[in-house]
Amino acid sequence: MVQNGHNNQDFPNIFRALLQRVSVAIVIVASLRLTMLAYGIHLTEAYQALMIITALIALMLFSNRSVNADVLPSQFWSNSLSMVSRWALLIAILLLLGYGTKTSSIFSRKTLFSWFLVTPPLIVITRLCIDSLVSRLLVSAGNTRRVVIAGADALGHKLASKIHSSPMTGMKVLGFFDDRAADRLAKGSSLPLLGKLKELPDYVRQQGIDVIFVVLPIRNIQRVTDLLNQLHDTTASIYFVPDVFVFDLIQCRTGEIDGLPIVALCETPFQGAQGMIKAVSDYAISSIVLLLTSPLMIAIAFAIKLTSPGSVIFKQRRYGLDGREIIVYKFRTMTVSEDSDVIRQATRDDERVTRIGAFLRKTSLDELPQFINVLQGRMSVVGPRPHAVAHNEEYRPLIKGYMMRHKVNPGITGLAQVLGYRGETSSVDAMQKRVEYDLEYLRNWSLTLDLRIIMRTLRVVLHDKAAF
Repeated sequence: MVQNGHNNQDFPNIFRALLQRVSVAIVIVASLRLTMLAYGIHLTEAYQALMIITALIALMLFSNRSVNADVLPSQFWSNSLSMVSRWALLIAILLLLGYGTKTSSIFSRKTLFSWFLVTPPLIVITRLCIDSLVSRLLVSAGNTRRVVIAGADALGHKLASKIHSSPMTGMKVLGFFDDRAADRLAKGSSLPLLGKLKELPDYVRQQGIDVIFVVLPIRNIQRVTDLLNQLHDTTASIYFVPDVFVFDLIQCRTGEIDGLPIVALCETPFQGAQGMIKAVSDYAISSIVLLLTSPLMIAIAFAIKLTSPGSVIFKQRRYGLDGREIIVYKFRTMTVSEDSDVIRQATRDDERVTRIGAFLRKTSLDELPQFINVLQGRMSVVGPRPHAVAHNEEYRPLIKGYMMRHKVNPGITGLAQVLGYRGETSSVDAMQKRVEYDLEYLRNWSLTLDLRIIMRTLRVVLHDKAAF
C-alpha cells in the first residue's frame, strides 16, 4: 500500500511541470545566445553570468501547479498572457539587479532589447509543444492504468469525475464497489456499480486492476481496515481518501515528521520556494510601480494638502498575517480619519469624501501608498483585501472561516475585487461572498493566478462603477 505524500499517480504531472520549467529556462538562455550571435557579440564572463542568473530566476518564475482548480477562466490567450507577464517580471528583476550592481552598462542594449522581444513567443510555443508531447507519451493506451473505487458516495463520484477530467494522470476508472443499496448511493455518474466490497479482491486479481481508491467514511474504520487486509495479496496500488477532505480545507497537503505521516488541513500557500517566489514578485512589482508613479504621487500629495486640511497620508489599523495588527497607508480621501472601534464605511455620495478624494477613490489612486507597505513586508500586491480592525471584530463571529483569510499577507488587490466584490459591503451576505473568494484564492494560489488578477485589476479600475 502506498502511504507517502508524493504518490505515483502524480508522476505525469510532476514530470510535465519539471519538463516545462527546465525547457523554458533552456529556451530563454538559447534565445539570448542566438541574439548575441546575430549581433556578433562574444560570449564573455558577464554574458555567461547573465545566462546563469536568468536561468535560475526562470526556474522559479515559470513553475506550474498542474493539479489545481482554476478559479479564473483559463484559455490559450490568458495562458499566453501569463507567460508574457512572467517574462516581463523576469526582465524587471534583471533590470533591478543591473541597476543595483551598476553592471547594466556592460551589456549591449540593442542585443538585450531584441532578446526581450524575441523570447516571449518562443516561450509560448515551447509550452504548447511540451504539453502536446507529454500528453502523447503519458496518456497512450499502453500507459493507461485501470482503476476501481471502493465507495460510491458523493466523494467517490467526485474523485471519478476529477480523474476523468485529468487525462495527464493516465488512469481510467472502470466503476465502483459498495455495500449499500442502489437507492442510497450518490447519483450523477455513468460508471457502473461493479459489486459488493467483499467481491473487490477477486475482481482486482481477475481483471488486473492497477489502482484502487478506498473512499469510505472514516467513522467506519473497521470496515476500511478489513478491506485493506483483504487487498494485501494483490499487486494493485492502494490509496485511501478519507472523508475529512469533504470539509473546507486550505492548502491541504500531506507530509511527514520523522517518518510519521501528517495531513495539513489549513496552511498558508507560501511555504518554501513558493514563499520566495511570492516575495520576489511582490518586491519587484512594488519597486517598479513606486518608481514609475513617484511623480504622480507627489502631485497627489500636493493636491490633497492644498484642497483640504489634514494629513496627506491616512493611516489605519488592519489585521495582517496571522491576525497581527499592521498599519496600512492610503492617501487621505475624507475630511475625517476614522480608526476607532466603530467605523462607518464609505457610501455613494458620502459627504465626508473630499472632491479630490472622490477622484482618487474612483481611480483607486488612493491605494498607491500601499506599495510602500508591500516593501515593508506588511502586505502583498495580490491577496485578501485588509479590513479595518473594527470590521474584522464585527464579522469574525458571523462568517465561518473569516479569520482563515489572514493566513497570508493582505493584498492591494484580490480575487474578490476582480470578481465584483469591491467597495462597500453593506450586508453580511456581501462580506460572506468576499470571504469565500478570499479562501478560494488561498486554496488555488499560483504565480499565474496572481498575474491574471493584476491584469484584471487594471481592467476593473478603468471600468468599475462600484468604486466611490
